[in-house]
Amino acid sequence: MIHVQNLSKHFGPKIAVNGVSFEVAKGEVLGFLGPNGAGKSTTMRMITGFIPPTEGRVSIGGHDIVDQPIPAKRLIGYLPENAPAYTDMTVGGFLNFAAELRGLRGDAKTRAVSRAIEMCFLENVVHQSVDTLSKGYRHRTSLAQSIIHDPEVLILDEPTDGLDPNQKHEVRGLIKRMGEKKAIIFSTHILEEVEAACTRAIIIDRGEVVANGTPAELLMKSENAGAVSLKISGASRGAVSEKLSAIGKARKTVIVKEDGPLVWVRVMPKGELRNGELAKEVAAVAFAERWKVEELQTEHGRLDEVFRNITSSDVVKEAA
Repeated sequence: MIHVQNLSKHFGPKIAVNGVSFEVAKGEVLGFLGPNGAGKSTTMRMITGFIPPTEGRVSIGGHDIVDQPIPAKRLIGYLPENAPAYTDMTVGGFLNFAAELRGLRGDAKTRAVSRAIEMCFLENVVHQSVDTLSKGYRHRTSLAQSIIHDPEVLILDEPTDGLDPNQKHEVRGLIKRMGEKKAIIFSTHILEEVEAACTRAIIIDRGEVVANGTPAELLMKSENAGAVSLKISGASRGAVSEKLSAIGKARKTVIVKEDGPLVWVRVMPKGELRNGELAKEVAAVAFAERWKVEELQTEHGRLDEVFRNITSSDVVKEAA
């Protein structure tokens, strides 16, 4: 549904987006990640036709966003950053206005507005003017206008911005449900949303795609992904380190902490190990050595660690 090819945007000498390419199919929810100023919002504005690209092309449902803007934009629902809305309108009035702009009339418009109000949990503020809404309700109102025409493609720029934890949970669930039938891109700074709602994620840094994969694939890039952590009592740190370092699937063994008879240790894997392979070998060694294992778990990695490593590594190298 969304095809982005070699997309670039220059603002004078500044290159905001540089050769970005990716695709999003129906049934996919793509998380769009990156530090501030990485080019996320600029890319989303080009995808929706809000600003033209300097180079490259975007097609939505087979329609070029520059050459065939009307049929392409009919397929898109767009929530820009800062959730703009007409503040002198009521919530209901604004959504009726948005529905009419999308060509909906009569019963179809009534049904569309009612559906959007229900999906975005706006029943309590339908008759309230937009300028009196909290930031969270204003954001949900703008989200409702983006889905008013039941679009096949949704482009959402930080859809949970300004929401409280309960509202964020509701919106994540809504995005995940809609993603079963739509092609969705949403940007976020909240990494847990990627694991909660996304089927795939892209990390963009300085205008370029630096990672693209499922949340599980990105987690495997974490330094501790697949590592086995265990707490042992009644064994010396030297013996623990020696025996666990001898495991064939172990890259290295790190003594994390020692407190009296307790030793905390982390065994790092060689490459990508699946199905608890390393944990089984660690457990077998502990059993053979008659160690008392208080805890044993396989670490799954942390997305925030992957994000920091990917988006800050060049800066660190340059500083060094």
